[in-house]
Amino acid sequence: MFPLSNNSNYDTIYKMYLTEYQVVGRKLPSAQEVAPKLFRMRIFAPNVVVAKSRFWYFLKKLRKVKKAAGEIVSVNVISEKRPEQIKNFGIWIRYDSRSGTHNMYKEYRALRRVEAVEQCYQDMAARHRARFRSVQIIRVAEINDADVRRQYIKQLLTPKLSFPLPHRLANVDKKHRALFIAKRPTTFY
Repeated sequence: MFPLSNNSNYDTIYKMYLTEYQVVGRKLPSAQEVAPKLFRMRIFAPNVVVAKSRFWYFLKKLRKVKKAAGEIVSVNVISEKRPEQIKNFGIWIRYDSRSGTHNMYKEYRALRRVEAVEQCYQDMAARHRARFRSVQIIRVAEINDADVRRQYIKQLLTPKLSFPLPHRLANVDKKHRALFIAKRPTTFY
């Protein structure tokens, strides 16, 4: 959240800046189970507090472990290996709509995994009115150009892709510019 002005609590922009966290947790050791099994998850969240919360939310669904009877062993930030290279990402998600729960596979082109997931959340909000709380990221994988399934990503993989600018006005110096001209400007080359 970034406030636009200091005096108003209502003027805030909610821009999603996610970070990828590796959260490791386990059930608390007890007399029956001295060394409980560790559980590791990669969680996309805006901060550490939300990452821990999402960890317990997912772990409660997967195993019989809850926050009161468990502990977080470690929380680490996962950074991208090659953040300067464009990559294709496949994202498997599960989301709750107004009518039910649906599985989905989507593809995005981005520099980092986090950017692809941010695009996914924005896309789900725009196309399906799905909130952050109702979208669950199951898996994020970097995919090769040959394995791309969606046409809207395939069209960006063509070699020597160019975006021509068909109609442009010539940039004339101010001293040679006229206010009124007898003919219309030529805008295409």
